[in-house]
Amino acid sequence: MHDHQNEFVTMAPMDEFNQQLVHNVHPPSWTNPTPNGRYNIVVIGAGTAGLVTAAVAAGLGAKAALIERHLMGGDCLNAGCVPSKGVIRASRAWSAVKRAGEFGITVPEGLETDFGTAMARMRKLRARLSRVDSAHRFASLGVDVFLGAGRFTGKHTIDVNGATLEFAKAAICTGARAAAPPIHGLEATGYLTNETVFSLTQLPPRLAVIGAGPIGCEMAQTFARFGSRVSLFEQTGHILPREDADAAEIVQTQMTTDGVVFIFDSQITSVESRGQEKVLHYNSRGEPHELAVDEILVGVGRAPNVEGLGLETAGVEYDTKTGVKVNNRLQTTNPRVYAAGDVCFPFKFTHAADAMAQIVIQNALFPHPLGLGYAKTDSLIIPWATYTDPEIAHVGLYEAEAKNKGVEIDTFTFKLDEVDRAVLDGEDQGFARVHVKKGTDVIVGATIVAAHAGDMISEFTLAMKGGLGLGTITGTIHPYPTQAEVIKKVANAWRKTTLTESKKRLLEKLFAMRR
Repeated sequence: MHDHQNEFVTMAPMDEFNQQLVHNVHPPSWTNPTPNGRYNIVVIGAGTAGLVTAAVAAGLGAKAALIERHLMGGDCLNAGCVPSKGVIRASRAWSAVKRAGEFGITVPEGLETDFGTAMARMRKLRARLSRVDSAHRFASLGVDVFLGAGRFTGKHTIDVNGATLEFAKAAICTGARAAAPPIHGLEATGYLTNETVFSLTQLPPRLAVIGAGPIGCEMAQTFARFGSRVSLFEQTGHILPREDADAAEIVQTQMTTDGVVFIFDSQITSVESRGQEKVLHYNSRGEPHELAVDEILVGVGRAPNVEGLGLETAGVEYDTKTGVKVNNRLQTTNPRVYAAGDVCFPFKFTHAADAMAQIVIQNALFPHPLGLGYAKTDSLIIPWATYTDPEIAHVGLYEAEAKNKGVEIDTFTFKLDEVDRAVLDGEDQGFARVHVKKGTDVIVGATIVAAHAGDMISEFTLAMKGGLGLGTITGTIHPYPTQAEVIKKVANAWRKTTLTESKKRLLEKLFAMRR
């Protein structure tokens, strides 16, 4: 069945695709190597942060070990970015068919759709992508891969399945898991999270989603497009509370069009089973209500995976809510031990975990002053995107954050309905917004709302990282017609303000002299 060192792992449904996934990221027949001497670095957790740390370390010639108790690839591959974007893409295809009439395509009555096929496609593609994160691939890179639960047994030792690994440096990259609100009866009634929703093979006719953050909104819209009657509960008065209100409103309007019902200013008091139904009891704007559904999806936050690691033994301070305590060099209270990714950082994104892994490598393996000097999280410029339709992408400061920090700014916004390609694509709901330091072209933050905002935000991110202002963007040729032109157009809105009345009068005199 499996090696005595290795826990047998399943992934529902255990079809050919998930069998291939498990074969790659937690092979049942895997035999752990025998530790031989001290490792330069031992990494606990094979999500994005752990994989990058181990691979780069081994690539640089360091002796590296990687420990994973469950599935290599972590949340992103198995229960996050990869499966969610797979089903989001399918739901976008279903939505495109529904609006095909405006493009001259007559869709016949009784058109058949198959949720099971859409989910099977996701599982097939996830299995394909899992090869990159596989145990065999990392072993081929020179990493000692240990499948099992890693636990610190001292300041510089870790136990995994009875084997002791001694390290010069270690990295805690154990990630985070879905958190559920303390609602009476929720646990007993049962609910889905991002870790279980992608195991569905049949579409829930009625779905309640708790939490209108990025995960809640992405999945609410997706399942509504698949045909579920989706009710989205949110304690505040609108979706995506972190984003600018007008940006969130555009997404909310589209989600309403897709059939999502919003229950704002709501407090769920209890949940119970009633036959095959799950019934939510809640108060909304002072009135008691109840709602019967087939499934409940919880998307209200993440909890760091800090339990069972022996952190106390290693002298590593942590908090069960905020995770492992680190400084801006990602060093824990044990100077030999570092942490990266969701287990220690407020921005829980795959690309942030990747960037932090690079910081760990530099600081742990090339300590100042012998190597490259310290790298710090302070220098990270982290963009993010919410993959609703349209998407919202952001980098840097929001207007309210700038005000709180005492940064005086000028703000420029350009709408997509004035961008030719967006109009022609039928995707003209959205805008680009940029904040610059007052009186300059120095970018301090930007937001894009567009069908592919996540693909477009990097131009602003690159400019901020490279110290390039809006003046550089205005002088950059953008191909016409593209939706990315909105970035140049918002930069041009700034440029127009640089032509002051005094400059304009001076130019008028100059042109008059040349007549």
